[in-house]
Amino acid sequence: MIWNDFHFYSESLGIQTAAYVLLPEYEQLAARQGEPLPTLYLLHGLSDDHTAWLRNTRIAQYARKYRVAVVMPAVNRSFYTDMAHGAKYWTFVSDELPRVMEACFPLSGKREERFAAGLSMGGYGAMKLGLLKSDRYGAAAALSAPLWLHTALDGHMDDPSFVRELGDIFGSREALLAGEGNLALAAERLDPQGAPRLYAGCGTADFLYEANEAFIAAYGEKLGITYVREPGADHTWDYWDKAIRDVLAWLPLEPLPNVW
Repeated sequence: MIWNDFHFYSESLGIQTAAYVLLPEYEQLAARQGEPLPTLYLLHGLSDDHTAWLRNTRIAQYARKYRVAVVMPAVNRSFYTDMAHGAKYWTFVSDELPRVMEACFPLSGKREERFAAGLSMGGYGAMKLGLLKSDRYGAAAALSAPLWLHTALDGHMDDPSFVRELGDIFGSREALLAGEGNLALAAERLDPQGAPRLYAGCGTADFLYEANEAFIAAYGEKLGITYVREPGADHTWDYWDKAIRDVLAWLPLEPLPNVW
């Protein structure tokens, strides 16, 4: 894969920001004869940055097999949200980022060739894209994600600094429950006929397992979510390295023969 360390000014954020962009090798690009590439927007977790997926998994090797581009943006600890007291990271990820990437790289703008995936906070962001931007994304996959966010966060409310941080992001618990950050509310409102392909995966030893179970129990059947429980897996890169390979196999992509 061709690795691009891409830096650019974001109008939404008002700062210079960065993204890693993986593209197939020249021979694979040439084989498409100028056709734009299907693209996976791959989102990082709360304590990571845009380098995490490339540093901790074999995503470059896995993506090469499917001739898919991978965009990995930096979003700080934003929960992919237009923050109550901070930057507009949801506007950045959902609107500005695809526009910039598709202007600067040979990436497809077709719904059926634009996908999102992520881990933990990034899985939350990917599912949010799938639910709220269903007209733009053909598939979204959430790994070890706080899908039932308000209950997933309850176990961390004894940390005053984290509570203050959540206030800066969402404003208040009431604002979270009533706003676009509540994925349950988004799932309630989404017409199943217009839903993209959706995937959720979580290890049974993960501290977010119960949040996944609750969300799937409520909306899995309605939205046709593919749900994969990984026995004994925890909130670790060992699991995510395997899971992202499974996600790529699940996406509507044709694997190339004889690619190692």
